[in-house]
Amino acid sequence: MPHRNFKISRPSTSICTLPELGMEKQHLMADFQRYYGHRLGRDENCKSLHYAYEALSLAISDRLIERWKKTYNAYKESNCKRANYLSMEFLMGRTLSNAMINLGITGVAEQAMYDLGLEIEELIDSEFDAGLGNGGLGRLAACFIDSCATLHLPVTGYGLRYEYGMFSQLIINGEQVEKPDHWLRNGNVWEIERFEYKQAIKFGGRTETHIDERGRKRVCWIDTHDVLAVPYDTPIPGYQNGTVNTLRLWKATATEEFDLQEFNEGDYAEAVAAKNSAENITMVLYPNDASENGKVLRLKQQYLLASASLQDVLSIWVGRHGNDFTEFAAKNCFQLNDTHPSIAVAELMRLLMDIYGLDWDHAWKITKSTMAYTNHTLLPEALERWSVNLFRQLLPRLLEIIFDINVHFLAEVSAHWPGDKDRLTRMSLIEEGHEQQVRMAYLAIVGSYSVNGVAELHSKLLQQGLFCDFYELWPQKFNNKTNGVTPRRWLASCNPELADLITKTIGDGWLTDLSLLKKLVPYADDKAFRNSWQQIKLNAKQKLIALKKQEHDIDLSVDALFDVQVKRIHEYKRQLLNVLHAIHLYDRIKRGDTANWTNRCVLVGGKAAPGYFMAKKIIKLINNVGSVINNDPDVGDKLKLMFLPNYRVSAMEIICPGADLSEQISTAGKEASGTGNMKFMMNGAITIGTLDGANIEILEEVGNENFFLFGLTEEQVEASRHHYDPCAIIEQDEDLKRVMNLLEWAHFNQFEPGIFDALIGSLKSPHDPWMTIADFRSFVDAQKRVEAAYKDSERWTRMSILNCAASGKFSTDRTISEYNNEIWKLTPIKIDNSQ
Repeated sequence: MPHRNFKISRPSTSICTLPELGMEKQHLMADFQRYYGHRLGRDENCKSLHYAYEALSLAISDRLIERWKKTYNAYKESNCKRANYLSMEFLMGRTLSNAMINLGITGVAEQAMYDLGLEIEELIDSEFDAGLGNGGLGRLAACFIDSCATLHLPVTGYGLRYEYGMFSQLIINGEQVEKPDHWLRNGNVWEIERFEYKQAIKFGGRTETHIDERGRKRVCWIDTHDVLAVPYDTPIPGYQNGTVNTLRLWKATATEEFDLQEFNEGDYAEAVAAKNSAENITMVLYPNDASENGKVLRLKQQYLLASASLQDVLSIWVGRHGNDFTEFAAKNCFQLNDTHPSIAVAELMRLLMDIYGLDWDHAWKITKSTMAYTNHTLLPEALERWSVNLFRQLLPRLLEIIFDINVHFLAEVSAHWPGDKDRLTRMSLIEEGHEQQVRMAYLAIVGSYSVNGVAELHSKLLQQGLFCDFYELWPQKFNNKTNGVTPRRWLASCNPELADLITKTIGDGWLTDLSLLKKLVPYADDKAFRNSWQQIKLNAKQKLIALKKQEHDIDLSVDALFDVQVKRIHEYKRQLLNVLHAIHLYDRIKRGDTANWTNRCVLVGGKAAPGYFMAKKIIKLINNVGSVINNDPDVGDKLKLMFLPNYRVSAMEIICPGADLSEQISTAGKEASGTGNMKFMMNGAITIGTLDGANIEILEEVGNENFFLFGLTEEQVEASRHHYDPCAIIEQDEDLKRVMNLLEWAHFNQFEPGIFDALIGSLKSPHDPWMTIADFRSFVDAQKRVEAAYKDSERWTRMSILNCAASGKFSTDRTISEYNNEIWKLTPIKIDNSQ
């Protein structure tokens, strides 16, 4: 929505005072027909569902915009403090169903479309996922801004409007093939371009120092190659409360469309080169940074996000307060979602000093009082470092500021630990070596007043491990904010049958206070309620079977245990351990060891980063093993293993309700939190997992009897590293030895010799950081407990109900309340919905 005052030269008329739009069926039908017939120019002969989807979306968007304006005006009039959430990813998924739920018109819209001869499910399915993220980080950001609006908090999301989202994944001959995900091919009816709020972003050039009229040293960044960041705004509605916040996504474009002189001279390609170069910045989500060009492009993305967003916030401030920044920190804060936007620390310093004339001390005080940093990883290699040479080439003024920040910071470290040169080296923002590197996570910590992890174990390990020096210096900065998911999308929207049963049983208050799900506990012992729950679960499994039937011509039994692991493909998430167990079950079947057997469908899905060799090999292995198992007549319905291609938000909305068992099997101490584990739990799946990330807190909430725990603890993993001998473990375990023999004898790659040698070598290496072999026996034993529990359908259903009932802690409403109470300190602004 607009930032600045909108002034017109004539008296206010109906241009600003339109009557409110109706929310009844006839009102939606009338607006739908008007958009369909006039705006889109369609009639009854049009066969494409897309235009019907677009007409309904436009009608609903109008109603969001009414509330958007009211929210904007309420925030402005209250002069409230605001938070700005900076994230390189916003994995929004589909918008239509979420908008209808949050406006409270799902049933009305469904009936309106039915009366017009349309099925609303078909319209929802025709929407492309807004896949502007590659996993939990982006989906968390989407859940967060949903909860901010639901809690009436004045929070703006800032991100990038990638032309192509996370790639579409095809599986060809068992291997991942990436195809562009052009999610904007048909436009986006939910966004509004705000070209009037564009920002200029500098790259390259050099710096020049001069003394201003007040005798102060000023730095100018000159001879730069500029691009424009153009904002596109999307309304983010709270749950039936009138609040509609803003997600502002930046698109990079050229300052000039093309060089007319070159065009007239016949050099057509060069004439548009600047335009193409600029637009490439936001063309693709997370370019592969294996090459130098990829590194340059990714750093450009991060800087464009930070610079455009900060310029936007500062221009709003200056428009209302002039160059008086006395109260700026009291009225603004910036939450950095992981290390990607950490360049914002240096950029805010640049803007305050170079553009608005503040001195270093004043600018640094504001910066340290407004920046807050969330860390999402325990993997040291995932903490971004950029070469000093690349910074000097691309962002020379920012590099100067980072070096200055480092000088001031190391002076503080030296004063705290005099003479401790090793600590100075460890804590420096500049890592020495063959090529100097800027440690971006350290920059975020130094420039922030709050540093949080995203699960209790993760936060503890940050303080004791990765950031222990900083924790010793500033313990008051560090805190924990366990992640969550929004129950509106991840229960009410994706599992409406179950949501209806819950609402009929305990009321609808759980939609905004998920802790009320505890009221379901007594119903776990109610046979009629268990029967209803079980039937809803079977219906959800049938929907999952129908989804998979589109991609795999394999019949699945609804009575089988649906054993699901869907997440980004990564060695630490240990999809390999899951495959080893599937091979073990296959081996048992081939040996005739099937007494008291439990039929099982193992479903694995996720995308591997395009440059991640081992992750791609894991996908290939899953598909090869699945091909053998699924085509063996001896196996039949006893076991299926399938890879689910092109895992995405809309697919998870079907997978999640249909899962019986949730695989959360990462090496202890490696997963920061996880959010898929929470979505599955909320929908009644039972977790098999290690003591890692938020699994620990899930276990605490639901109890040992309703969770299948296995594996080494984080302390045991670390203690075992120096004497880890996977080959000895294999020799001592006959089941594991048979599994490894099948792999090594190429049973699953008879016509592709050697393709899995790297995976086999990693499993058998004493230096395997994921210690997959060490947890095999414990995992197999836990899976036997799963089989025994699943055979007792009454027991399993009871466990399912209790998992859902215990999931209240894992709502992002609780997470965001903690962010606000302990970090942001915003005042909720309730919107007056009266006409």
